[in-house]
Amino acid sequence: MEDGFTLILLASTALLLVSVLAVRLASRTGLPALLIYLAVGLAVGEAGLGVEFTDYALTAELGLVALALILAEGGLTTRWSVVRPALPYAVVLATLGVAVSVTVVAGLAVLVLDVELRTAVILGSVVASTDAAAVFSVLRRLPLKGRISATLEAESGLNDAPVVVLVVLATSDAWGQTSVLQGVATVLLQLVGGAVLGVVIGRVGRELLARAALASAGLYPLATVALCLLAFAAGDVLGVSGFLSVYLAALVLGNSPLPHRRAVLGFASSTALLAEAGLFVLLGLLASPERLQEAIPEALLIGAAATFLARPLAVVLCGLPFRLPWRDQVFLSWAGLRGAVPIVIATIPVTAGLQGAEQVLDTVFVLVVLYTLVQAPTLPWIGRRLGVVEAGGAVDVEVEIAPLEQLRADLLQVRVRPGSRMHGVYVEELRLPVGAHVTLIVRDGRSLVPDALTYFVTGDQVLVVTSSDVRDQAEARLRAVARGGKLARWNGETGA
Repeated sequence: MEDGFTLILLASTALLLVSVLAVRLASRTGLPALLIYLAVGLAVGEAGLGVEFTDYALTAELGLVALALILAEGGLTTRWSVVRPALPYAVVLATLGVAVSVTVVAGLAVLVLDVELRTAVILGSVVASTDAAAVFSVLRRLPLKGRISATLEAESGLNDAPVVVLVVLATSDAWGQTSVLQGVATVLLQLVGGAVLGVVIGRVGRELLARAALASAGLYPLATVALCLLAFAAGDVLGVSGFLSVYLAALVLGNSPLPHRRAVLGFASSTALLAEAGLFVLLGLLASPERLQEAIPEALLIGAAATFLARPLAVVLCGLPFRLPWRDQVFLSWAGLRGAVPIVIATIPVTAGLQGAEQVLDTVFVLVVLYTLVQAPTLPWIGRRLGVVEAGGAVDVEVEIAPLEQLRADLLQVRVRPGSRMHGVYVEELRLPVGAHVTLIVRDGRSLVPDALTYFVTGDQVLVVTSSDVRDQAEARLRAVARGGKLARWNGETGA
């Protein structure tokens, strides 16, 4: 093995370990881990250890794939039952809201900064998109009330698609030959095509995973993530939105009874973490500290316009038909976090050789760092002040499914978590459907075969064997008892 390759391997693994530790530091400080990854990249780059990296084209290509992996993880871990009530507003905010933000920021850039319209539209489009990785990493630690969290998650997963289409359109040679109506039609066509493709691939993938008897449990996570990336690549080949396609395909797959679900989600989470860490370290390497200093005044102005004017205006206008409480609107306005998406998208015009594109990239880089430092740590405090954070919520249950193909049965693995109302419930009080049985309980490292008078306690690992035709009913009943106790049905808890 050559010394050069060994050094690269050593540096890469060291950066990977730093990235893992950064997640821990981020959870303590409330900052998204992306800022720590950026700092690592800057420290290794030309201003630190002196590593020079200026390949914008490679960064753009790797960045788009990394964003696809991050969106796939977001879709796989988003619950449709939670997102569905908030989806109409999230869709409007991800489309009409993006248009409002682009108009406001681009107009200000033309009037105040005296930049040409094309550059202004690119700048407005880039900063209009909230970042899925930042939203997922910060907001999933907050028990938000109502539909706020679902709205933000769905919006961040959906609004990348129109932004990418706008930037690509503004960067291409078709910019001067496309009218506003033609541009709107192009965006809508790509979004609708990406949505249809993503749902189709998700549903086909769901059937394939449910029927396939793969040789190893470790193949299910690989197959699931591969299906998500297939949706992204197919969208790119067919000329529709690959970002929307990958998110919706992952959303369909993630809300299906996936075999070995916990392993699938764990693998997707690890893959997204690796993609996010590598992407931000790469972006940090790409940045030039000298140019970044010059971009600070412009970044502060554009960031202020996007954060304090464009985002609130978009939230209010899009929320008019939905009659959102003002507290929700204030939090949604402040929670429009930006991260990898704007920086990666800003590399597209640079690779196309567009005049002034590097200045846009520098401005966006500084904007993301400065405003994330301000917004992310203050979200919990603002949420509590506005009264949109739950003091405590119902504890759910995670059910892991392992298929037993030859027996036409499934093995459900359940953990009784702290706060679960399954604590103290007797086995016979579960009232599982016919064909489902509690077969084993592991308690304090010891196994016991339960009978009707055995009750569950916090920390129990429970194994339930169920025939395939009543698996969904058994899983729903376990969820219902975990949330509502043995009288869940009387309390209206169905386990959906």
